[in-house]
Amino acid sequence: MTFTDLPPYDGDDKPHDECGVFGMYSPQPLDLAWLTYLGIFALQHRGQEAAGIAVSDGDKFHVEKDLGLVTQVFDERRLDSVRLANARVSIGHVRYSTTGSNLRFNAQPLTTRTNKGILGLAHNGNFVNAREVRNQMLMEGALFATTNDSEVMLNLIARESHMDLVEATAGAMQQLRGGYACVLMSRTALIGFRDPNGVRPLVIGQRDGPDGAYVIASEPCALFAVGARLLRDVLPGELVWVDHDGLHSLMVNPSRPTPCSFEWIYFARSDSRLDNVDTHESRIRMGEQLAREFPVSADIVVPVPDSGMGAAIGYARESGIPFDYGLYKNPFAGRTFLAPTQEARDLKVKMKLSPTSAVRGKRVVLIDDSIVRGTTSRQIVNLLREAGATEVHFRVSSPPIKHPCFYGIDTAARKELVASTHSIEQIRELIGADSLKFISERGLREAVSGPGLCLACFNGEYPAGTPLLGDVDKLALEV
Repeated sequence: MTFTDLPPYDGDDKPHDECGVFGMYSPQPLDLAWLTYLGIFALQHRGQEAAGIAVSDGDKFHVEKDLGLVTQVFDERRLDSVRLANARVSIGHVRYSTTGSNLRFNAQPLTTRTNKGILGLAHNGNFVNAREVRNQMLMEGALFATTNDSEVMLNLIARESHMDLVEATAGAMQQLRGGYACVLMSRTALIGFRDPNGVRPLVIGQRDGPDGAYVIASEPCALFAVGARLLRDVLPGELVWVDHDGLHSLMVNPSRPTPCSFEWIYFARSDSRLDNVDTHESRIRMGEQLAREFPVSADIVVPVPDSGMGAAIGYARESGIPFDYGLYKNPFAGRTFLAPTQEARDLKVKMKLSPTSAVRGKRVVLIDDSIVRGTTSRQIVNLLREAGATEVHFRVSSPPIKHPCFYGIDTAARKELVASTHSIEQIRELIGADSLKFISERGLREAVSGPGLCLACFNGEYPAGTPLLGDVDKLALEV
């Protein structure tokens, strides 16, 4: 059995979250350009293909955005171009796009002029009915400048000329379905809102001290980066806004909370706490659960860095098998070049990971958070065997990924998901492991042990709806 039936893949064979969003409102002038830069830098793990910042002082409205990492887009000159002496409100965005949509005009924040003044929007997620809404708006004469579904939301808000900004945003929330978390700014106010199921995360924080600035962001790590403390999560279906009168809230259309399980499995930083569930602790529990469900006789537990670290700690604790660093990750080997041949792709993996002497002559339990296509997993198993590992037992802290995500995660087309076309035993043969086991859905729920979870990519049950039949495998509207 070979991987010849699977398409070549030049990425890191992980699911990718689409975006990170960040916004600030200060009742006193602050250097919001710099603070927003720090905030989106803290969210860089959520998107590495584009970055942008918008800042207003109540009169002027400055925007800068481009393709690249935060540090590549914003040098001192470019940061100065959005800096305003009396800045009161700002938003920022980091973006990961699916293949073919990494275009400069899709970079965010998106901005538009309306009867409510200039508006800026930063969006994480996907609207599953965006194509339908967009087509209807085109029939009514609407104009679109990008190919992403964020612009559909912005158009819905802008067209409600008889409503104020909060009312128009609430109305748009009621028309769009899917998983999303957004920050929206006018010249004088900051708005944050989250989908009814809470699929995508959004939190609120506040700085101590005289300015008392409010922050709304995808994860708490962005709050801490700008000296803010976590107040709470934005609730599923909730709209919050900050203006000169402080923080306000409106519950628009709540539903049964089903936040994305992959936030705890992989996406969120290990120092984040989302929906009252600590990320690092939940990953350790996943590893402990894996050890209870699928024990094995072995000498060391080795994580695939960095994504398998927490689960490997938990597996080692529960099993009593020593934890060790069997793989070194090169911190300077990013996703910086395309590899045109299979040999080049194999060498690219070796640039990122290399085995240590800890695995020589050892029976290894290898821990990772997921297997998407399986190509990288096979290469890692081969690396360990070449380094002298006598056995490699693969344990995965997520269930098998069998279905695509429509809520803002690039998990590849279904035909490219190895678990959708192969049994676990077939995957084991493909990656060359001595054994292969995935955590159960029940075990994952117990490990997160908080809210209900979206497990759609594992079981095909989509709590926030799906695109129309025919759009499922060709979502043209992407974040």
